[in-house]
Amino acid sequence: MLQGMGRTQQDLLGALLYQPGGMSIDELAGHLAVTRTAIRQHLAALERDGLILRGETRPTGRRPEQLYLLSSHGRELFPRQYQLLADLLIDEVAAIIGRDALLRLMRTLGRKLATDMEAQVVDEARIVQHMNQAGYEAEVFFRSSGEPEIVAHNCVFHHLAAAHPEVCELDLALIGTLGGGQVEHLECMLRHGQVCRFRVDRKP
Repeated sequence: MLQGMGRTQQDLLGALLYQPGGMSIDELAGHLAVTRTAIRQHLAALERDGLILRGETRPTGRRPEQLYLLSSHGRELFPRQYQLLADLLIDEVAAIIGRDALLRLMRTLGRKLATDMEAQVVDEARIVQHMNQAGYEAEVFFRSSGEPEIVAHNCVFHHLAAAHPEVCELDLALIGTLGGGQVEHLECMLRHGQVCRFRVDRKP
């Protein structure tokens, strides 16, 4: 997020947001009222982090000017309303198809997501790898009996699931399909748990 950056870098990215064709070092220095050396340093850091790109060079009659552009990753630092759209969509779908159909839909989506990730059943460690790529901040925890559980420290659909608990079925179907079994939801953040804890039961 922009809030984690210094003021000059925030202003630099904001300037590029308003100039989709790009800006030169001289233009940025003049716009932000800082030195060209400072601009070069900030551009190097932002380019390294993938937040800006080098665009075309612009002829000046002397040495061509390098233009710098905001990358797609850089644009994502600015506020988005994905959550608002997701809320509206879930509300509308729930109103149209009803709770039972919404449950089935979430399970279908979870299974589809799992089959896109893996073509075969995998163990808990591999499940956790996939979950972490999606932002769950998960880990495998072994009970004293040696039985593995999956512990997720971040509920990626928390806001949606708080309004529509049916969304949790997506998580259960995802984990169950990847693990090849039924999933027991042992602890849930929405039910005042500290984490979301899952166990895959692979019994016939």
